[in-house]
Amino acid sequence: MNDFSQGSIKRCIISQTIPLTVAQVVHLLYNVVDRIYIGHLPEIGELALTGVGVTFPITVLIAAFTGLFGNGAIPIFSILRGKKQEAAAQEIMGNAFVLLLLASVGLFGFCFALRRPILFLFGASEASCFYANQYLEIYLFGTAFTMLATGMNGFVNAQGFPKVGMVTMMLGAALNILLDPLFIYVFHMGVRGAAIATVISQAVSAAWVLAFLFGKKPSLRLKKSCFRLRAANVKEITAMGATSFVMQGSNCLVQVTCNNMLQSFGGDLYVGIMTILNSVREVVMLPVSGVSSGAQPVLGFNYGAGENERLKEGVRFMTLIQGTYTLFAWLLIMLIPKAMFRIFTTDPETVAVGAKMLNIYFFGFVFMTFQFAGQTTFQALGRKKKAIFFSMLRKVIIVVPLTLLLPHFGLGVRGVFLAEPISNAVGGTLCFVTMYLTEYRKL
Repeated sequence: MNDFSQGSIKRCIISQTIPLTVAQVVHLLYNVVDRIYIGHLPEIGELALTGVGVTFPITVLIAAFTGLFGNGAIPIFSILRGKKQEAAAQEIMGNAFVLLLLASVGLFGFCFALRRPILFLFGASEASCFYANQYLEIYLFGTAFTMLATGMNGFVNAQGFPKVGMVTMMLGAALNILLDPLFIYVFHMGVRGAAIATVISQAVSAAWVLAFLFGKKPSLRLKKSCFRLRAANVKEITAMGATSFVMQGSNCLVQVTCNNMLQSFGGDLYVGIMTILNSVREVVMLPVSGVSSGAQPVLGFNYGAGENERLKEGVRFMTLIQGTYTLFAWLLIMLIPKAMFRIFTTDPETVAVGAKMLNIYFFGFVFMTFQFAGQTTFQALGRKKKAIFFSMLRKVIIVVPLTLLLPHFGLGVRGVFLAEPISNAVGGTLCFVTMYLTEYRKL
């Protein structure tokens, strides 16, 4: 079990970040590879890709509940480790496992029973709903697998085993890459084949991470004696996890709003373009997210240990890495927008129109640094209210109203894509400045 209060804090963050980023890149291939294969299906590729894109808010909703209990428990777990309260930390981990399992059962039942009305609510047309339903009715059977694999993997990383956490994601993603063409093309199962491959892969990832946490290698293991839910633990976990829940839940709200506005002002073509944009965004955001995931347990541990100078150094280092990367990524996106779209489709209209929308959507991408650095610091310090507020500010208070209003002011579909860069600049700057003035300077 690693002691993050010893040695170079930069080295601690990097040692956590690299395997976590690799793991997240590989894990992302679950969805991105599905979309690439589906987008290249003969004759139906563009419409099938649009259908899968309509299911995206549901996958985000599942991720929101995963964050509520998984990301909610991990900072508490790290702080308790820093304070050497290992029994309490172990109980938090056990309670998080039970909460993730219960939430997965509830989400599966709700979404499966109401999947068709949900899909139309999320922006599906009659044509795209056919493919969306094909994918979703199978994908939902992997809800428990994906929530446990993602939510519990954080406890592996927080104990100083980032390479094991990396393998958790790599196993499932590698299997998904192999199974996708087999089920989609060889067995001629199309969209359903992509969903089956994903569920099998998620099951393998979940089995791996649970086998490790129940095993003898980690110092703090999953034990049945820690499964009994305690009201105080549940309250603390959900209060801390509310930040991640709001962040992911607001992403769901934004995507639903975008899909409906795009369907109204542009139709299936623009919903499909947004599907590809989301895929590109997920890929380019991974290093930023990886740095945050790697830094958070290190910052939380040092805060719990009272090492404030190391904590401040860690915040500076995290912000520098993220800022350098987002600036580089922004420039790259501006230079090769069409090449990014051709990965997912060969349709000339989608590529031409999508490249223009991509340049609008990613303008000022560097401002995401401030949002991530501020949010990560707030979460590591246990500042729940501030973290929640700035999550809501950027997405709910800025993006959603702009998405609903801008298209009506002569901008049409361009207004939908323009809402994102405006929110990044305004919300990200306010988040970071507040973190600096209210937390960093007081440490």
